[in-house]
Amino acid sequence: MNSESRHLLLLLILTFHALSASGQPRLKRFLSRADSMLTARYYRASHDSTYIVRPEGKLTLKLRGNLSGNSLHAKGTIDGIRARTDLSTSHKATISIGAAYRGISLSYSINPAKLAGFYKDYELNFAFYSGRFCIDASYQRSLSLSGDMTVGEDAFRLERNEADMKVLNVTAYYVFNHRRYSVSAAYNQSYIQRRSAGSWLAGLSYQGGSIETSDDWKNQHPDDYTVRITVGHLGIGGGYGYNLVLGKRWLFNLTFLPTVVVYNRNKMTIDGESQHAGRMRFNMLFNERAAIVYNISPRYFAGASLVMTNSLFDDKHVIVNQNKWLARAFVGMRLWK
Repeated sequence: MNSESRHLLLLLILTFHALSASGQPRLKRFLSRADSMLTARYYRASHDSTYIVRPEGKLTLKLRGNLSGNSLHAKGTIDGIRARTDLSTSHKATISIGAAYRGISLSYSINPAKLAGFYKDYELNFAFYSGRFCIDASYQRSLSLSGDMTVGEDAFRLERNEADMKVLNVTAYYVFNHRRYSVSAAYNQSYIQRRSAGSWLAGLSYQGGSIETSDDWKNQHPDDYTVRITVGHLGIGGGYGYNLVLGKRWLFNLTFLPTVVVYNRNKMTIDGESQHAGRMRFNMLFNERAAIVYNISPRYFAGASLVMTNSLFDDKHVIVNQNKWLARAFVGMRLWK
């Protein structure tokens, strides 16, 4: 089932409750049947219930505060000219409200700084957690990059709107001990971890994008260098995740998934002169995650999480290091009826 059909089904089911008192028996029967099918799917046993259980509530509401950032460090030598950049984006702060019905969720984020006209970057995050397979992806388009650049003996200060960055990060991994270890319990609360358990993970990571001096930079600094850095890393590896359950209320998760880069297309261009990455020496993508969940009662819960993606690429021509992170704090409640 694709995302659009899931969203439509969710809206239909929620509409059922609003129309339950109306005189439309056919629609009520149809939505009741759809609700029964979704409920059966939700409680389908594919896990060890002594370790993992589904929440009893049909509808989960969640309020979440989000803070994210990105930094990039690169250096290289082209035709004897040594270049270095140390840049970071403005931190993005949003507030999101969401609803999940039987494991299918929708959310809407509000960025106060963007509404006030102070923040013009764009970021999209996607997460899919099933028992066996999990995917985390993010795309960011940023004009808020700022920092220091050095080309030869010349040093520059890059201000906002003088560089354009586009970055895509994707991490997919397989959970071997999916019957006893739940990623969802820590990161979207569609499961509850009852006993401590961990699992080995097999993963695939991709990080790609570009950063270049913008038209504003060229107009304001017509006699200075123009720089473009293109990165593309594909990594394969494995790691481990663990859910620690303390008492009946606390859940702590730590996940570490390093991958070795097996393909790269890194390149640095200065004033039209390009240098591609050469033979790989040490090239890694790191994916780290941490979460805390506190079950205040069977109905209410709260917590926080941190997701990070880091790259370390090093050869004799181009060295690139990028760090992307997303921190969240949340409170939620489950409705039984």
